[in-house]
Amino acid sequence: MKWFKNTQFCLCLIFGLILYSCQTIPLFEQSTIFPEHSWSSKQANTYDFNITDTSANYKIYFVIRHHNAYHYKNIWLQVAIKIAQDSIVTKNVNLNMADESKGWMGTGMDDIFDQRIPLFAAPMRFKKGMTTFTIQHTMREDPLQNILATGIRVEKIKS
Repeated sequence: MKWFKNTQFCLCLIFGLILYSCQTIPLFEQSTIFPEHSWSSKQANTYDFNITDTSANYKIYFVIRHHNAYHYKNIWLQVAIKIAQDSIVTKNVNLNMADESKGWMGTGMDDIFDQRIPLFAAPMRFKKGMTTFTIQHTMREDPLQNILATGIRVEKIKS
C-alpha cells in the first residue's frame, strides 16, 4: 500500500510539472467579430493593453477565424503600433495561412479554421504604459470575404 501511495504521488508530481512547464503566460487577447463574415479595408480594429512588466519579452500574434472558403493562402495587414508615449510605427506584413501540401494551418472544425500567426519574427519589449495595436487588411478584395473574426494576442515569454 505504501508503494502505491508513493507511486501515485510521483505520478501526480510529474503530471503537475509537465502541465506547469507547458503553460504559456497570456497577457492579452481580444478579437473583433464580423457578423456578415466580411472585413472592410476601411475598418481598422484597435486593441489597447497596459504593460507593467518592462523586463519581459512578448510574442505578438494575429488571431483569425475564417471559413474554408477564404480565397487566399495569405493575408496582408497594415499594423500600427503605439507604445506608451512614443510615436506610431506602421508596418505592412504578409502572413501565410496555408501550406501547399497540408492546407490551412491552425486548427479547424468542419469548415471553420482558427489560426494564431506570429506578427513579427522576434519577440518585442515594451515600455511601461498603454500600448495600442491598430490592424486593417490591405488585400485587393474589399470587403474581404469569409472572415469571421480577427484579433491580437500578446503573450509574455517565460524566461
